[in-house]
Amino acid sequence: MKLDLLAIAPHPDDVELTSGGTMIKMAQAGYATGILDLTRGETGTRGTPETRAKEAARAGKIMGVKIRRNLGLPDAHLAVTDDFKAAVAAVIREFEPRTVILPYWEGRHPDHYTAARLGYEACFLAGLKNYPLAGLPFRPYKILYAAAYADVRPTIAVDITKQYDRRRKAILAYASQFTPPKELKKSRVAIPLDELEARMNLQASHYGRMIGVKYAEGFVVKEVTQIDDIVEMPVRSM
Repeated sequence: MKLDLLAIAPHPDDVELTSGGTMIKMAQAGYATGILDLTRGETGTRGTPETRAKEAARAGKIMGVKIRRNLGLPDAHLAVTDDFKAAVAAVIREFEPRTVILPYWEGRHPDHYTAARLGYEACFLAGLKNYPLAGLPFRPYKILYAAAYADVRPTIAVDITKQYDRRRKAILAYASQFTPPKELKKSRVAIPLDELEARMNLQASHYGRMIGVKYAEGFVVKEVTQIDDIVEMPVRSM
């Protein structure tokens, strides 16, 4: 299957939290969407890899993705190596996504910013004809970086107001992560459900205000965006 949009993230639930509404919106628009989780999240405090795999499958169905795959790379040990780049590049060649979403290239979790570089280099290498990899050479047309985990001003934002409730359901499909056992609720790494809801609302509302809607998800692009009609541009200046 060829994909129009592929989101690549280090852990199950990262796509849901950073760009879940956008994935839902693109699926509703008729695009073939997919998710590539790089690790199984096996070093996380809550849940097991097996539980998270089931939760990821459930969340993927809620978002309407056509493909969800997990590469099984080592959680908390992501690195930009030839083997890891080849593994991601093979998926790029297989599904030929026109657009790829990656994590932002700076962040608190090493796996997140490592995944950004790993994904970018894999996208580039997938287009090299003589790169030692099965399949035909292919390179995505566009790369977006999800701004959600970074302290950065997005360059574009997607209105997810109509998709917000479904995004919430996809996030909360990860019950092991967002409804932790009682013994973890007082832990410094536990995320109470009411706090998660507040964070979700605050960030989506913040990005939404930037473009004059209720809820939005922000992304960063490195290249200049072409505009042909500056009279009918969206988003008011004042």
